[in-house]
Amino acid sequence: MISFSIQEINEVLKGVIVGNTTINITAPEQLELANTSEISFIGNKKYEKYWEASKACAAVVNEDISIEPGENRAFIKVKNADLAMSQVLELFAPPTPLFSAEIHPTANIDKTAIIGKGSRIGAGSYIGPNVRLGENVTIYPNVTILDECTIGNNSIIWSGAVVRERCHMGNNCIIHPNATIGADGFGFRPDPERGLVKIPQIGNVILGNGVEIGANTCVDRGKFSSTILGDGCKIDNLIQIGHNSVLGKFCIMAGQSGLAGSVTLGNGVMIGGSASITDHVTIGDGAVIGGGSGVTKDVPAKATLLGYPAIEARDALRQWAILKRLVNESKK
Repeated sequence: MISFSIQEINEVLKGVIVGNTTINITAPEQLELANTSEISFIGNKKYEKYWEASKACAAVVNEDISIEPGENRAFIKVKNADLAMSQVLELFAPPTPLFSAEIHPTANIDKTAIIGKGSRIGAGSYIGPNVRLGENVTIYPNVTILDECTIGNNSIIWSGAVVRERCHMGNNCIIHPNATIGADGFGFRPDPERGLVKIPQIGNVILGNGVEIGANTCVDRGKFSSTILGDGCKIDNLIQIGHNSVLGKFCIMAGQSGLAGSVTLGNGVMIGGSASITDHVTIGDGAVIGGGSGVTKDVPAKATLLGYPAIEARDALRQWAILKRLVNESKK
């Protein structure tokens, strides 16, 4: 079993140790579940009250912590405990699934595909004509990558994912299981004789560097040109991104949210879970859309919106407070 002393962990975090523990640390765990050989985290002062009851021998904490660790227990004080937590998790991360061969004999790879140095392809995967895999790409079993796609260096595509024809992905991307990149956009028009006529979707999808796409998420191809996700975008599970949407850098979307077609997000936009954005809307840099909100018109930069239809968060909270008061008064 892997284990580290508190000093060895702090060599990575470069924080300040308060107190001391002689116990070798075997895993990270949340405060209420940790045992005596595990390290936990306090990223907010409101969680200080749980430390005394916790069995953890150590915790990574923010610098403003106001409690002491106690006997044979230690804190590592850092500027941001949440970011430091990611480093601790990396220390204890188990190895990724093993490959018996760099390219499994059951993988179906077209003769025109170019496979970069150090890339691995799992059992049952399909790599189509004129696909280019960069260096150190990992393709897990049963992945489909269709014609003329490019996958950047160090990217990872998990089992069941599909990357359809002519889509392009930057370096250091992660595509989680059963995600689909480049499915047809939802384009139909009514015709009195033929019913709903399908509009061909002849564009593609372009993912920047460091993009992560969650499990069962769908990013539709453009109708004319490209659906684009900028560098560093992080997309949760079960999300729909409609055709010809364009996301700036470092946008984040939480689970079950969705963009209709031709939505534009600026840089650093945050969209909460189950929020929905109607088509042809532009959301400015740094804006925040609260969970469950419905955006029906353009949003200025750095605004925070709540509700359905979404309005400024302060106005929404006032409306909800007034409504609650009226309901309570009607019950008297």
